[in-house]
Amino acid sequence: MSSGKRASLKVFIALGSNLGDTAELLGKARELIQAEIGPITASSLEYLSEPWGDPDQPWFRNQVVEVSTQHAPRELIRLLLEIETRMGRVRTRPNAPRTIDLDLLACADQVIDEPGLQVPHPRLALRNFVLIPLMEISGDWVHPVLGQTAEELYLASEDPLEVCLPDDEP
Repeated sequence: MSSGKRASLKVFIALGSNLGDTAELLGKARELIQAEIGPITASSLEYLSEPWGDPDQPWFRNQVVEVSTQHAPRELIRLLLEIETRMGRVRTRPNAPRTIDLDLLACADQVIDEPGLQVPHPRLALRNFVLIPLMEISGDWVHPVLGQTAEELYLASEDPLEVCLPDDEP
């Protein structure tokens, strides 16, 4: 007999910002994620990273959080986009500076490839600014398509862009 309640799903969400008070914006995003998506069960340190795709902009502050949620992946995307909009994100062009960027990286071991929803995130394995914080909180997480752990993906990464802790800023 079903109670109608969906089982909790462990998801990873990447947070990024390079406009405004980036530390404050990541903090606000975490608060909204906890209030609207579910409890954060693990949180990486915050990292600074060179911008991807358009180097002529400020460095990003990035972080990955693990969240326990009862929302389905499609609903998660909707909620993340809604949080971005409420926090002032304006989409102008790909890789543009932004107040907040929230990406659904993975939903447990699910693989989804639908219009507007790809899980795991299609560029997760290509970007050190995601792999380093993901490896910090769940280095043994296995990519359900590639069959490699977060740590193995990082060690195989060819991403040349720098990622550092704020105290080590170049």
